[in-house]
Amino acid sequence: MEGYHVPVLYQECLDALAIQPNGVYVDATFGGGGHSRGILAALGPKGKLVAFDQDADAQANLPADDRLVFVPQNFRHLHRFLRLHGLEGVDGVLADLGVSSHQFDAGERGFSIRFEGPFDMRMDRRTSLTAQTLVQSYTEQALHKLFEQYGEVTNAKTLAKHIVTQRSHQPFASIEQFKAMIAPVVKGNPNKYLAQVFQALRIVVNDELGALQDMLYQLPSVVKPGGRAAIITFHSLEDRMVKQFFKDGIPSNEPEHPFLSVEKNLPFRSLHKKPVTASEEELKKNSRSRSAKLRVGIRN
Repeated sequence: MEGYHVPVLYQECLDALAIQPNGVYVDATFGGGGHSRGILAALGPKGKLVAFDQDADAQANLPADDRLVFVPQNFRHLHRFLRLHGLEGVDGVLADLGVSSHQFDAGERGFSIRFEGPFDMRMDRRTSLTAQTLVQSYTEQALHKLFEQYGEVTNAKTLAKHIVTQRSHQPFASIEQFKAMIAPVVKGNPNKYLAQVFQALRIVVNDELGALQDMLYQLPSVVKPGGRAAIITFHSLEDRMVKQFFKDGIPSNEPEHPFLSVEKNLPFRSLHKKPVTASEEELKKNSRSRSAKLRVGIRN
């Protein structure tokens, strides 16, 4: 686990889960196993932890612990695999969304603008859609929408048009080749611009918002009354969905009908009025915690 991923808001997450020694908990994003180790340390001999991770690299971090069940799948299949293991209700679910430090720092994964590597970005390498195939196959209109909605790229329309014009005759199988292809239309701070472009592509390659929505809808049927769901987000699109779910029972990208007045039976209530963010001490140790927001819901 050393150097794989530094768990953000570590103690805040453990406190938020209010771990019961004999409880059943889920770490929906195992990664380097930092949060999982904290949960296991708080559990007694009869406690259980189910850990999900779609990235095969994460399996190298699994501790030898009989209380841990590992599921090598995306957390969007949460309910299905809990039922498969005979677990109908759990006491808490933790999800640390986004990309792990390992994924960012491994050039061969294609997530970072800092390293050369294949233009990939898949968290689950069993899937077929890579950043390269996406950029090669999406229409100009689809690329425009992607960069605008998921990356807030200022000249999304110009970028999409440029890519469609260039992609048929300019190779972009690697990070550097893709960066070279779009260099003529980069605006403002190149690092910020490229980070926004890469974020947009990564979100779509991995269907991150779709997976999050699927998981949120399953939480009411997975978490026991009085149990807790703790979710860490790293950008406004995710945070808005989680905030809206705990507030209104639906993710924000599914708007309520403006002419329907229905009494709500909300599955969760928020533990805090505002999201929990990293302390000054944590910010000094781990700059990647700067954008982290933890929201916690208690099952009604």
